[in-house]
Amino acid sequence: MRKKSGSEVFQITGARRGLAEDVRGRQRRYVISMSLRTVAVIATAALWNVQRPIAIVALALGILLPYVAVVFANGGRENVTSLPSTFVTVEPPPMIAPPPTPPTGGGAGEHDRDDIQNGRR
Repeated sequence: MRKKSGSEVFQITGARRGLAEDVRGRQRRYVISMSLRTVAVIATAALWNVQRPIAIVALALGILLPYVAVVFANGGRENVTSLPSTFVTVEPPPMIAPPPTPPTGGGAGEHDRDDIQNGRR
């Protein structure tokens, strides 16, 4: 006796599918495309003397499908899904700068005394 709430269910993580699963899906798409190409080439040979316009369309499919199959197979991995909207990113507060350090020394006294002793004035 569970209650069904109409609340939205979120994924725990936005991780991608595994690499092996991704490669398996690409291989499946490629084999399906190449199977369609094989059917198109066989249809071209079978229909060449019977229905030439249909045979020419099948020939065009047989020529174009390898390119399309490779593009789909090498299309790359899927995009990472975004995180659920319930997550809020919070920026850290700005750092407080340390107080300025006062200048050391007695101002005119020390530096002038050293200069006078060394004969710089």
